[in-house]
Amino acid sequence: MQRFIWVICFVLCLNVTQAKGENLMVSDGKTVKFHYTLTVEGEVADTSEGKEPLEYVHGSQMIIPGLEKQLAGMKEGEEKSVTVSAEEAYGPVDPRAVIEIPKTKLPPDMNPEKGMQVQLQTETGQPVIGMIEEVQENSVIVNFNHPLAGQDLLFEVKIVSIK
Repeated sequence: MQRFIWVICFVLCLNVTQAKGENLMVSDGKTVKFHYTLTVEGEVADTSEGKEPLEYVHGSQMIIPGLEKQLAGMKEGEEKSVTVSAEEAYGPVDPRAVIEIPKTKLPPDMNPEKGMQVQLQTETGQPVIGMIEEVQENSVIVNFNHPLAGQDLLFEVKIVSIK
């Protein structure tokens, strides 16, 4: 009888341990906190170092698809180097997103300069952010691509918590 009880306890303990392990893996619906350092072409572009870790819900498309895919299955405390291709990050550079805009469409008090970030509205009223690439006499050339479009991204990540 004692041996039978021991076997039941062993099986129950094994199931509890396995269930806890599953809870600690990054999977759909889990709230994940992680630290990261993003490097682009050998230069650090962004980091959570010295800040709160980034928090997101896995599977809800809150972070770039390639990074989310690479984090799946990781466990608390695990560290990993992740390379995300441009296609699975911010996509390729779209030449149609570089547009010439008459200066008359800019706010009247704006003094446009190359490298200046501008927020304009689409015809439907949706705000869009772009970067001035060139200032001409009567117009500006604005690039509405994400600044990291066309770039492969290297992340160093560490999973802090999974709930």
